[in-house]
Amino acid sequence: MKKHLNTLFVTMEGAYLRKDGAAVEIRHDGESKLRVPLHNLEGIACFGWDIGASASLIAACAEAGVAISFHNPHGKFMAATRGYTSGNVLLRREQYRRADHEPAAVAIAANMLAAKLSNSRQVMMRAARDHGDKSATRAFALSQAADFLAVRIGLLGRATSLDSLRGIEGDAAAAYFAAFPHLLVNHDPAIAITGRSRRPPLDPVNALLSFLYSLLMHDCRSALESCGLDPQCGFLHRDRPGRPSLALDLMEEFRSFLADRVALTLFNRRQLTATDFRTEESGAVLLKDDSRKAVLVAWQERKQDEITHPFLDETVTVGMLPQLQARLLARHLRGDLDAYPAFLSK
Repeated sequence: MKKHLNTLFVTMEGAYLRKDGAAVEIRHDGESKLRVPLHNLEGIACFGWDIGASASLIAACAEAGVAISFHNPHGKFMAATRGYTSGNVLLRREQYRRADHEPAAVAIAANMLAAKLSNSRQVMMRAARDHGDKSATRAFALSQAADFLAVRIGLLGRATSLDSLRGIEGDAAAAYFAAFPHLLVNHDPAIAITGRSRRPPLDPVNALLSFLYSLLMHDCRSALESCGLDPQCGFLHRDRPGRPSLALDLMEEFRSFLADRVALTLFNRRQLTATDFRTEESGAVLLKDDSRKAVLVAWQERKQDEITHPFLDETVTVGMLPQLQARLLARHLRGDLDAYPAFLSK
C-alpha cells in the first residue's frame, strides 16, 4: 500500500519555488520561507497571480511524479506542468475505445453516478440522524431528498445512454442542493444557500464549495496521471479542449463525501463566518486570503482521516481515495475487474 503523501499549497503572492538539492524551497523577497523534501510530496498547488517556479524544479517534479498546478487566488485551475506522458499506451488506447463506445461508457459512468448519489444520500441521512430531532421540518426535508436520491439510483441502473444518465444526475443534483440549506445548523442569515451557483458563486457557501471542488479536481487529475490514464478523456463528461473530463468524472464520487462535508463542518462549527468572504461589484462572493489558508488546513486534516475502503477492505486515508479509485479504474480497463467499483461511503 502506498504511503499517503501530502500536497504542498502555496498561497503567498510573489513566492518563487526552486529546487534545492532533493527538496523544493519557497523563497519570498529574497528570503527562504520553507523547504520540503520532494519525496514527501505528491503534488504542489499554487494559488495566486504572481507565483513562479524554476525550470529545474519543474523537471525534478516531473521525474519524481509530483504534479505542479497553478490556480488563481480564488481556486480556479489555470495550468499544470508535467513531464513525458507516462503509462502503458495499451491502457490509454483501451480508455479511448471505451469512451467512444457508448454502452461501455454508460456502464462506467453509471457506477460513478450511483456512488455520487449514494454518498450524497449518506450525508443527508447522517445530518438527519445527528440534528433531525431539533427540527421536524429539517428532518422531513432531508428524508424526502434522501428518498428522491434512492429512486434516482435505481433509475441509473436502467439507463442506456449518456444523455439519460446526465438527466438523472441533473434531477438528483437539483434535489440535493434544494435540501442543502437543511444540512447547515449555523442559523446566521448571512450564511445561506438557495441553490448551486458558480462562475461566479453568489454566496459564501457556493464560494467555499467552488474552492473545495477545485482542490478535489487537482487531486483527481494527479491520481489519473500517476497511473497512466488520460485525464482529458472522460466517460460522462464530453470532450472539450483543455477540460480534464475524466478528472471531473472521478471527482463525482467524492464531492459530497469529501468537499461538501469539509464545507459543512467549517460553517456548522463557525470556523468560517460571513466575515471570511468578500463581495465584488459583479456580485461574486470570494474567500478572503487569510480564510483560504484556514480552509486548506481543514482540507489537509480531513485527508488524514482513516476509513476502511469498502472494496479493498483495507484501512486507508481519505486523501488516498482518488489514487486508489484511479487504479481500480485502470484495472477495470485492463480487464482485471469485470466492472468499475466506484467508491461508496458507509
